[in-house]
Amino acid sequence: MNEKFTLTGGARIGMANATFPFADLYVDREILKINASIVGNLVFQPKDIISIKPYTSIPIIGNGIKINHRVENYNSEVIFWTFKNPNSVLSAIEKTGFLQNTNSTISADDLEILKKQNEGGFPIKKPAAVFFVVAWNLLFLSDIIPFFLSDKTEGSPIGIGIISAVGLLFASSILTIVSGKFRKIILKENRNFEDIKKFVYFIALVSGILFAGFTIGNLNR
Repeated sequence: MNEKFTLTGGARIGMANATFPFADLYVDREILKINASIVGNLVFQPKDIISIKPYTSIPIIGNGIKINHRVENYNSEVIFWTFKNPNSVLSAIEKTGFLQNTNSTISADDLEILKKQNEGGFPIKKPAAVFFVVAWNLLFLSDIIPFFLSDKTEGSPIGIGIISAVGLLFASSILTIVSGKFRKIILKENRNFEDIKKFVYFIALVSGILFAGFTIGNLNR
């Protein structure tokens, strides 16, 4: 019997989707975890699982496993995407002994799992998420609305508002990488940087390139 099984892929939690390689699956005898970064971090005990079945939406690129569970604070739609044959993934999970370990005793680790489950799968604190969404939209609209109201037929709506929105995203991702204090502000109590690491590095790269490009373009007008 294998001690653990790990796999990198994608995940869909509710309507939110994380593409390859932004999701990781980890399974051992005691726990099954799906880390889909900002989309959600889900933790299951064997008793939480109703069934795990093969799932296909699009052949080859839309293969995965669907996890039917009974955790009330998680979205009912949980799918892990993989390029591997879903049946081989199921077989590997079965070999860990996770699905057969339904009579495990409650431990201190189980209490930590329950805390995470009670917080739901989304790793960011709600006030922080609301702040970023509102700030992003206000900054974007401060350029977009005046541009279209002016009936301009040439040029670009990219101005200080959009540049500031991208800059906020870049600065926030860098602070998340380097500052433990900033991570405490935005992450839920039982979450850590590893839960969102892949997504944050990706956002830092993309937003950094866009910020530099937009800033240089604006200066050259």
